[in-house]
Order: sequence, then C-alpha cells, then structure tokens
Amino acid sequence: MILGGTKGVGNAVLESCLKKGYNVAFCGRNSSEGNKIIESLQAEDKLYFHEIDLNSISEIENFFIQTIKRFKRIDALVLYSGITPIASITETEEDVYDSVFNVNLKSQYFLLKHVLKSMIEFKTGSIIFFGSAHMDYGMKNRAAYALTKSALYTLSTHLAHHYAEHGIRSNYVVMGWTNTEGEIELRDSEGMTEEELKRKAAKILPLGRICNRFDPVPAVMHLISDESAMTTGSLIRVTAGQYI
Repeated sequence: MILGGTKGVGNAVLESCLKKGYNVAFCGRNSSEGNKIIESLQAEDKLYFHEIDLNSISEIENFFIQTIKRFKRIDALVLYSGITPIASITETEEDVYDSVFNVNLKSQYFLLKHVLKSMIEFKTGSIIFFGSAHMDYGMKNRAAYALTKSALYTLSTHLAHHYAEHGIRSNYVVMGWTNTEGEIELRDSEGMTEEELKRKAAKILPLGRICNRFDPVPAVMHLISDESAMTTGSLIRVTAGQYI
C-alpha cells in the first residue's frame, strides 16, 4: 500500500513492486492519472487506484477499506505523499500551515490508525516513511515542512518501539534533493531549466549529482522485503551526502 504512487519516487516504488509480483494499492487526486498508470503497466489484476483528497479523514479510511476488500491484507505501507510549501515562519499563512500538516502528517497518522489494526491481526508488517534532509531544522523558507518531517521521524521510532511485539517494523528513508516532477515544476516557475537545476545541485551535493526518482528505490524495496526482517527503528539517508 502506497500513500501516493502516481508521481516521483512513489511511482518508481510502485513499478518496482509490480516487477516483484506484489499487489499494490496506490492513491492520488486524479482518477484518470491513476487509471492511465494501470493501463500502461497492463496490471489491472495487480494494481488498485484510489482517488483521494488527503485533507479528508473519511477518504483516508475508505482507501484502507477498499484496499483490504481488494487484497485482503497489507504487508507493507509506504508513506510517500507530501507537499512542500515555500514559506518562512514570518511568511506562513494559516491555510498553508494547515494544508502541509494535513497532507504530510495528519493523513499518515490516520491511515496508520487503520493499517496497524490489520498488521496486528496478521502479526507482521513493514512501514516505510519518506523523510527529508529538512528534518533536523530545514531551510528557512521550509519551516512548516521541516516540522512535519521531523514529526514523522518521531512517529516512525514510536511505531518501532511500541509495535515490534506485533511483528511490525518501521523505518525512515531520508530522501535528498531529487528531480521529481514537483521539483522541476518549482524550478521552472523560478525560470530554471532541469539542466540548470542539475548543474546547480552538482556543485552543492558532496556526491556530485542530484538524486533521481530511482535512487531511493533499492532501500525501500529492502525494507519491504523479508531480507530486512530484523531492521526496525532505522534511518537511511539517500541524499547524495546532503545534510542541511
């Protein structure tokens, strides 16, 4: 089960899961976009898409209900969805604050409320959070975003500590500067091409290039698999050496 999955790294994880033969439930705001992905991958029997507004707690619950109806159980939950508003503390309006906390934290918390019950029933489960290098203190103009990512790390370690007795694992993957669709759109709005973005990142990141949407996938797939059966409470950085 992926919270997200239509774009960026979440979509790369979906494709990798499909290659492994996994059934995957994923979600997004646009049903035609989700259906297009299913058709292009020719995987109507392996994929379930749920149209969702992550500000709606009832729809989050319905996503869980429909996933269970379709696939009976949830072995792994990948929490990818998030938004990154650009605003410092002094520039943040209440609606921006509420939106980033609803999408980045509240939606994940309440999806976990339901998924955990199912995982406890089956006495197994792997939860993977997508974090950010902003989690420690973040850039000045990503204040609310940094707070949500830090809170998600606390939530991940909370789960690891309190739910290990049920066979449930929780780990946190720190995603660095990545040329996702959202990042490219943001830079385009600032008058920067993707090639200019790559050149800028190459000068800043210790490993010499911006991350692409496939770079975090091996870490996520490892954490989904039984190969990581004894791994919980971990933080894995896929950041090209970026520490803000």
